[in-house]
Amino acid sequence: MNILRTICLSAVLPVMLALAFFAFAFADDQGMNPISEAPMPVAFTADTPIADVTRDPAFGSFGRLLFPVNQGYYSGSTLGSLSLTWYSNIRPEKTVEIVNSLRSRALSGVPVFFDLYTAEEKNADPAKADTGLFFFRGEPGAKAAICNAGGGFAYVGAIHDSFPHALELSKKGYNAFALIYRPGAQTACEDLARAIAFLFDHAEELEIDPSGYSLWGGSAGARMAAWLGSYGTEAFGEKAFPRPSAVIMQYTGLSEVYGNEPPTYNCVGTADGIASYRTMERRIQAIRANGTDAEIEVFPGLSHGFGLGTGTVAEGWLDRAVAFWEKQM
Repeated sequence: MNILRTICLSAVLPVMLALAFFAFAFADDQGMNPISEAPMPVAFTADTPIADVTRDPAFGSFGRLLFPVNQGYYSGSTLGSLSLTWYSNIRPEKTVEIVNSLRSRALSGVPVFFDLYTAEEKNADPAKADTGLFFFRGEPGAKAAICNAGGGFAYVGAIHDSFPHALELSKKGYNAFALIYRPGAQTACEDLARAIAFLFDHAEELEIDPSGYSLWGGSAGARMAAWLGSYGTEAFGEKAFPRPSAVIMQYTGLSEVYGNEPPTYNCVGTADGIASYRTMERRIQAIRANGTDAEIEVFPGLSHGFGLGTGTVAEGWLDRAVAFWEKQM
């Protein structure tokens, strides 16, 4: 019996291997590679503790930067109960989508985080250890955007104010980055300048086109985007790199106009108790008066920090902001 079983297996095994090879080759030829295209299992839900997300092995040492490093500015122990100081309209389903998307990308071998500073620079300034760029990859060779969350220059509210924007931009094919910066206006701008330098210096390996890039920001992050747009990277410790083709700003009361602003899109709500929509309107009018393209959308009854504005009167603003950026490319 053992001899017969061996003979049968030796006759059947090559046929089975050939059939398996043919099936795999056919699937791959049809774009259905069962290994490369298999969806990653959903790891997180609204009930997942935030601590479990930050400690997930897929995120390595940077998982702690997904949420504010200064934990005094957020509350809630799960993804679904997350609340951020100064922000409204936090959508648990979007929070869950973001962390699952980043985890899936990371497990697929796609880089999702880059350090901005060397070990020596971090040793000289330990606060630089709490910085970096999260990467939401779009199409190879596509244009790039850097999204900057607000937080009153006291913390970085990326999970609501820059990660969602970067994710949506990547869905449109753009290569989007979300900056985690050191709180403080000067240090934040230095980190953004370094991020811009990083995109230009590593464009080939990142597979991005940095020309015509855009800067996005909400609240304090909008000020960063505006300042880099007007002053340039050379004002914040880096060599001179091209200015952004567009600055996309949400809910910030910045009033200064220097005459060299890039094309600028703004949006804000009338019920914003932090950023006056009238101040933003006057700034846009002044930019237009200088001959530069500028637009503003003012949403009735909307408060500060609405993010993507899903489910509010602001829903869809990001699509119009992208169209504005595309006009400037």
